[in-house]
Amino acid sequence: MNYTTLPNTSIKISKICLGTMTFGNQNSETEAHSQLNYALERGVNFIDTAEMYPIGGNADIFGSTERHIGSWIKKSGKRDEVVLATKIAGPNRGMTYIRNPLDFSKKSITEAVELSLKNLQTDYIDLYQMHWPERVMNMFQKRGVQELDPNWQDNIFDVLTIYDGLIKEGKIKHIGVSNENPYGVMKFLQESEKHNLPRIATIQNPYSLLNRLYEVGLSEMCMRENVGLLAYSPLGFGFLTGKYLKGIPENSRMQLFPNFKRYINENCHKATKLYKELAESNNLTLTQMSLAYVNQQQCVTSTIIGATTLEQLKENIDAFDVVLSDDILNEIEIIQELIPNPAP
Repeated sequence: MNYTTLPNTSIKISKICLGTMTFGNQNSETEAHSQLNYALERGVNFIDTAEMYPIGGNADIFGSTERHIGSWIKKSGKRDEVVLATKIAGPNRGMTYIRNPLDFSKKSITEAVELSLKNLQTDYIDLYQMHWPERVMNMFQKRGVQELDPNWQDNIFDVLTIYDGLIKEGKIKHIGVSNENPYGVMKFLQESEKHNLPRIATIQNPYSLLNRLYEVGLSEMCMRENVGLLAYSPLGFGFLTGKYLKGIPENSRMQLFPNFKRYINENCHKATKLYKELAESNNLTLTQMSLAYVNQQQCVTSTIIGATTLEQLKENIDAFDVVLSDDILNEIEIIQELIPNPAP
């Protein structure tokens, strides 16, 4: 296992981060514990979750992902061996069962942190992230901003002040953003520097062969400012395994959660087919090539992988041993130029 450090900290993290959004819905508590044990055995010490998980959540299963991780922490006694990241949900009218309102007020952030600490059965969270911004912007199947959110009031100073208090209390160690754009990253960095407040260490955004929009604006900013990318959906919600090229399999994520439509389009099919042909012509699986590509990018600090079975998890971890040649990387760029970023 290769390791790096969480930017601007001394915390060692694995280049692979275990994503857990299936725990509590697609995976039982026992299966969740098996994945956590296996990942740790393979050297993965970085775990990412969120208060809103599991995916496909509702009031009945809300928080079960964190609770499954918490029961594992209590049972294994290995809290000190892992770096734990979780996230507070941003505004979403369909998730009032989490909190109402869903915002980044002092009340909401404090309640969210306290509940996550309880669910995770820990005294501190290593990395606390904002799952998505409060303002309406380009994310989740939207490519750009054409008009400003007139209702959002700049409260980034206030948010950082709240986090400063929680850090001083020892409840969280570091902070990060997710599903952000260059404006948001810039504002967080400016406010922290101007007022000597906590600095964001990471940004968690989608990054894969089907979605390299991070490279437009964010990559240079974050590399120069030492904000680490935690790349999520490196397999495009499973699309980059190739299993959706002939339709949507029964009980697959796309079948279970049809609202995730960003990969269901003609260009994603075309690009995935070309990437699959390239991988197989070099004696690789599409999964191997897709994960190896993300792992080799300079802008990526750690790659978040998820699985519903131990077999999938093993395959995903093994893929990080693959090193793509310059020839393969050049062929990938040709496909990217032909069909750029088909998944918004």
